[in-house]
Amino acid sequence: MSISRTTHTTVTFAHPFRLPGYETDFPAGTYGIDTTEDLIEGLSFMAYQRVSTELHYRTEKGVPFVEKIFSIAPSALDAVLAKDKDKDAKQKSAAQKSDGA
Repeated sequence: MSISRTTHTTVTFAHPFRLPGYETDFPAGTYGIDTTEDLIEGLSFMAYQRVSTELHYRTEKGVPFVEKIFSIAPSALDAVLAKDKDKDAKQKSAAQKSDGA
């Protein structure tokens, strides 16, 4: 039996986005992320290996709500977050240019 740990974090998207491998368009908002890691046994120090990363998406607002869980690659999540931040930077730059014109 292996020892596991799960870390819960949240990420916020300013813009709608799509995760690679899924046809779902996700709206802007805050999403829960769960990362599960297993202890690597047999080492002289504690080390963990990531075994899954999941994005939690509430499809309905209010109560009751429906929550879907999407398995994602950490690198894909990082890429989508970077693209979202890049869109923010471009919009801010365009707004500053139009204010100065």
